[in-house]
Amino acid sequence: MIKFKYLRKLLCVFLIVSLSSCSFDSIFSFKRKAAPSSSLVYDPNLPVKVVRTTSYSHREKEKGGKYGALTASGRRLRYGKIRSAAADWSLYPLGTKFRIVGQPHTYVIEDYGRSLVGTETIDIYKPTLRMMRSWGTRNVKIQVLEWGSFKASEDILKGRLQYNHVRRMYYSIKARS
Repeated sequence: MIKFKYLRKLLCVFLIVSLSSCSFDSIFSFKRKAAPSSSLVYDPNLPVKVVRTTSYSHREKEKGGKYGALTASGRRLRYGKIRSAAADWSLYPLGTKFRIVGQPHTYVIEDYGRSLVGTETIDIYKPTLRMMRSWGTRNVKIQVLEWGSFKASEDILKGRLQYNHVRRMYYSIKARS
């Protein structure tokens, strides 16, 4: 009796593996074809830049992390078709929109972080710690779709000059104008 159950399970596994490796594409079209205007295709008219990315989550236990799910710009962190990101605002000002080549999402710089100041690193928001850790550190190709506002960045940073990293961004933006 035990051998029969074992053999039956083995036969089921064998059938599943065998059938899943078969190709029925010529009979049935299971795969949806991507539309020619798919957002996964990058815009050849925009420059591509390789950038180091890391990730962050509002669920991190961070010293001084009193804002929770709010960005430095005061809006809620977003994770949908439009997603939040953080960067040095003197390099990527508040409101900068970009796409990671090969991904359908648009990211918006709405946040900054102490460890990002003075680096070209962009921090990608992830809603869970598991997703954050899974992202890790990656070099990705990005295309800036729209540059943000240095003036808006400066206005927000002006009220936070008691922090060294904020002063560095603020005076770097002031030096541009």
